[in-house]
Amino acid sequence: MKHILMSISCALLFGFTRVPATHATEGISDATATLAMHHISPDTRATKLHAYLESHNSPLASESGHFIAEADRLGLDWRLVAAIAGVESTYGKQIPNGSYNAWGWGIPTGATWGIAFGDWKGGITTVSEGLKYNYIDKGAVTINQMGRMYAASPAWSWKVRYFIDQITEFMPNSPSLLSVTI
Repeated sequence: MKHILMSISCALLFGFTRVPATHATEGISDATATLAMHHISPDTRATKLHAYLESHNSPLASESGHFIAEADRLGLDWRLVAAIAGVESTYGKQIPNGSYNAWGWGIPTGATWGIAFGDWKGGITTVSEGLKYNYIDKGAVTINQMGRMYAASPAWSWKVRYFIDQITEFMPNSPSLLSVTI
């Protein structure tokens, strides 16, 4: 009930419109949008995220299901952690060698190295949990609020929002990925 009331409140506060039943509400497109979980079917989200990351030649593409699982487990927007990887490392393509750190996690401004993860799954889990427990649970519930804590650059928030919007609007080229199950 609390989640439903929160969703209704967010809808009224931010004025987003409902998407037709064959699509899901993806969220709000400005950088002050609340970082709440937005649902489309898990299979569709993973397929869409995989195709999107693959279109960017991202080494993270094979972990699309893990992005979704962690977002659902922690109540995060399913696009958030992938979008941050887009900003911080061009979706995992520009990282400290062997670190599996696509998020700039634990890398202070100006440093070339920080936290290394054992694999992409470990990085996705650590970053997802860190965002939930160290940012969102402490009051940083919008991308702007999170950005003030996460990054030195004031442009970080709009860049994350840009990549969230890109994931949302992505249409895969493969006809098999365009099918909709009703």
